[in-house]
Amino acid sequence: MKITPARRINGRVQLPGDKSISHRAAIIAALANGTSRITNYSPSEDCAATLSCLRNLGVSIQSEGGSVIVGGAGKSGLRVANEALFCGNSGSTMRMLAGVLAGQDFSSTLTGDDSLSSRPMQRIIEPLQLMGAEIGSENGKPPLTIKGRNPLKPIRYELPVASAQVKSCVLLAGLNAQGRTEVIEREETRDHSERMLKWFDVPLEWSVDGAISIDGPRTFAARDVTVPGDISSAAFLMAAAALLPESRLDAEGVGLNPTRTMFVSMLRSLGVAIEVTDEREESYEPVGRVGVKGKLRADPPSPVDSTLVRGNLIAQLIDELPLLAVVGTQMPGGIEIRDAAELRRKESDRIDATVRNLRAMGAEVQEFEDGLAVNGRTQLRGAMLDSYGDHRIAMAFAVAALTAAGDSEIAGAECVGVSFPDFFRLLESLVER
Repeated sequence: MKITPARRINGRVQLPGDKSISHRAAIIAALANGTSRITNYSPSEDCAATLSCLRNLGVSIQSEGGSVIVGGAGKSGLRVANEALFCGNSGSTMRMLAGVLAGQDFSSTLTGDDSLSSRPMQRIIEPLQLMGAEIGSENGKPPLTIKGRNPLKPIRYELPVASAQVKSCVLLAGLNAQGRTEVIEREETRDHSERMLKWFDVPLEWSVDGAISIDGPRTFAARDVTVPGDISSAAFLMAAAALLPESRLDAEGVGLNPTRTMFVSMLRSLGVAIEVTDEREESYEPVGRVGVKGKLRADPPSPVDSTLVRGNLIAQLIDELPLLAVVGTQMPGGIEIRDAAELRRKESDRIDATVRNLRAMGAEVQEFEDGLAVNGRTQLRGAMLDSYGDHRIAMAFAVAALTAAGDSEIAGAECVGVSFPDFFRLLESLVER
């Protein structure tokens, strides 16, 4: 994909459905009794993989315009798949379905593409084995073979890493456990699963020690779901508007879950004018219109200060960290990102990919085992860039290329289909040169 520098961003957009919420809506609707309509379901390849796996497990799924109609199979209505369940590039699909399949009375195999097959799954294998499922793997990596048990044993489990996917896996397994399953998280992660379960009238309880509890076995009825626009996808467009002077962007119907809006807070702290209006709630998720107008602060708070992102912030910014590094090239004092070793275990080694591409564009970058540091404001130059097959790297460097001096080319840019198939067309519709 060839990217030509832009003068500004200007326009109004409706974002595709949130990927994280779409996965959960489809999986939970598949376990309900009755038929659910999911409006604004994500068009991403990842979410299509979830639907494909559910179909192979006997769930009735139909597409109707921008909606997906799910005929729930109920707590015990899933059937043995005729083949291995292919999750594509989607770690969310594999990890959350593993929790569901662990509580069935049959065996299943979950596979993925080369990228997914290199990603760690021991973090879900451990709690599911404690609950009584038998799980085979390739040294803790896919493919996963799951011999389910119904009912599962309830457990009290503390997450060893901050992961909404692991938390969701255990809670979904808890639907088919005999008694109370508790998940303890010491760092706050995305709570979309909890909100979606509550929307389907599945009771949850929270305790002062950070435990989330679910009582099983649990049956529940179908409900229609409206999925908000994807805030993680909107972040790339917001960053472009923040980096290009005199830009104006209005994103309609965007999800404003407080576990997902830290990037918005970061832009505000850097002087970008962001206004949130038309706030409301849909399917227990906060939604609103996000307007971006303005640019990054021109002067640093002090001549040597850089912005440090670490600790609890990392889990709240995990999808936006490569993009934040790009923004850091235009920030007074630069930016340093630490405690983010998890980035090396995503669709690509996102630390390495970000560092290589930033250096190709002329930025001074230090690489650490757990992060990177961008050494201050730089006029980026056009360059040959590599997506490394990673959708978020491709989109982050499309934004970087808009601010560069000279054209850039991104190899493997088609990987954006994993999360945001229409990204380049939509971005181009907003660009003024």
